[in-house]
Amino acid sequence: MESLQKEIVLVQKVCEIYHKISKLDNLKPSKDVDSLFTELVRTCIPPSSINISTLPANIQEIRSKLIRLCGEAEGHLEAHFSTILGSFPNPLDHLKEFPYYSNYLKLSRLEFDILTEHYSAFGEAPKRLAFVGSGPLPLTSIVLASYHLKDTIFHNYDIDSSANSMASHLVSSDSDLSQRMVFHTANIMDVTDELKGYDVIFLAALVGVDIDEKVKVIDHLAKYMAPDALLMLRSAHGARVFLYPVVEAQQLQGFEVLSVFHPNDDVINSVVISRKIADPVNDDHGDNHHHHQLGIESVMPLSCKYCEFQAFNNPLGQMKMIDN
Repeated sequence: MESLQKEIVLVQKVCEIYHKISKLDNLKPSKDVDSLFTELVRTCIPPSSINISTLPANIQEIRSKLIRLCGEAEGHLEAHFSTILGSFPNPLDHLKEFPYYSNYLKLSRLEFDILTEHYSAFGEAPKRLAFVGSGPLPLTSIVLASYHLKDTIFHNYDIDSSANSMASHLVSSDSDLSQRMVFHTANIMDVTDELKGYDVIFLAALVGVDIDEKVKVIDHLAKYMAPDALLMLRSAHGARVFLYPVVEAQQLQGFEVLSVFHPNDDVINSVVISRKIADPVNDDHGDNHHHHQLGIESVMPLSCKYCEFQAFNNPLGQMKMIDN
């Protein structure tokens, strides 16, 4: 009962913050924006057993809108700091100016360790890696290239040409990274045969904010990625699902899920790594069911346990929430 009460308080708090954020004139960095999003993150970070799938429809709608607002705010924040960093003669010497740089160091180290565990069978580091949704401040690519994958070529994809221009400027003064980091302005749904040339593809958390959009991207990658290539993507767990989209194992059609990791510290995103299955994706329901089972049974949670699925008699469904 105490756990349920905590969930009710959590959802009420998230809804209160959402309504305040939705009334802001814009989501560019400012005292009010920074304060509200800091409060939201602090509310959602503590471990929680909340199961988002059991929440009432109006809360589901608020969550979807909130994730989009988070994505918009994150884009403004990255552009703001990319501009600041770009004003220095050597931008990469000043990455600590970005307030969440330490989180990226932790997340990148985590992703590198997970990648190494599953890529070690090949006996060498990946030669070519793509990051989809790199944005104006491609810290994951920069950190991985600088500290972990020092011989790998990084191809960064973003749909926004101005984001790519800002990102390219950040590495232009570095003699090493400027040679190993390539920036492509493209919708990843229009990129086809080129995808076969990557050993690993990273999919940013906010590429496909809506789960239907994300599944379309995943299906596209499954169609064109090389057999046995690895797909790394970011998901969310517990109350952090109010900040980022959740990717379930059964949505990774055409991939074998190798492991799922749920951090329980200030690293917000969960990490999912999967391998492209050699056989083509089959639309037959029986085969799809087989892939669903394969993905779920292959999941090896390395940290917090998965939420218990509460399909019935969820008291949160009886809560009266403030509608828009």
